[in-house]
Amino acid sequence: MVNWLEDFLESLKVEKNCSLHTLRSYEGDLRFFLAFTTKGQEDIKALESHLTIRKYLAHLQNDGYSRKSISRKLSAIRSFYKFLYKHGLIEKNPISKIYTPKQEKKLPKFLSVEAITSLIESPDTSTFLGLRDRTIMEMLYSSGIRVSELASMSLDDIQLGRGLVKVFGKGRKERLCPIGGQAQDILHNYLDARQNFLNNNHIKAVFLNRYGKPITDRSIRRIVDKYVEIQALKMNVSPHTFRHSFATHLLDRGADLREVQELLGHANVTTTQIYTHVTKERLKSVYDNFHPRA
Repeated sequence: MVNWLEDFLESLKVEKNCSLHTLRSYEGDLRFFLAFTTKGQEDIKALESHLTIRKYLAHLQNDGYSRKSISRKLSAIRSFYKFLYKHGLIEKNPISKIYTPKQEKKLPKFLSVEAITSLIESPDTSTFLGLRDRTIMEMLYSSGIRVSELASMSLDDIQLGRGLVKVFGKGRKERLCPIGGQAQDILHNYLDARQNFLNNNHIKAVFLNRYGKPITDRSIRRIVDKYVEIQALKMNVSPHTFRHSFATHLLDRGADLREVQELLGHANVTTTQIYTHVTKERLKSVYDNFHPRA
């Protein structure tokens, strides 16, 4: 069973060009699924009943998983079953009888310009790690890139003179993202400090941990958590909140939806349209709070 999973993950890596983050998510979700459904047995027949999948989904619901989390896990399972069926490892594909749970419609949360500015400016830039933290948050907001895209950024991806960074998004799709003047300035300072910090150690990763190794997505999340706590922000803020704020603030100021879609690296404009709902909701709230006859 483990070999099938490893073969599937290898196919995602080679054929689908999936990111390391996606591969790790799929592996974790599928190992959990297989442990539940096969009970450690190697008999693949246990996977051929749609009732097996339904029991697993019911187990997730009983354990309090959100619809979004269940849908993500089901997406991994669906891809795995297609792989098994395509390669003749199962005689029938029961996943066709399983429907994805309907999603709750949640608008993305974003910070005000004032709140995100305070958050970005909170690190002590007199230290290397403080300067790194400031640069990370400045880059997340200035470019709107995903945390995985930032963590994997290489020195070769930076075109500082042009105010651009090259990003490899989902499916390793390449795009160029502009960064603003403030982000360019702080990035320039960080790169100088980084060179001294490394002491001629030739590492291509832009952002490093305290040991001079490439930083991880998880470490960036911890960095953001640290400054959210310092700023005593009452809402739940993650690195992705910077991306939400980036898109919302651009649309608030009249940016074209298609251009924002391109900046975010969304394959479909409908994904970007969620941010137009955010701005409409905010405007409605302003109207309700301040119009004398609302």
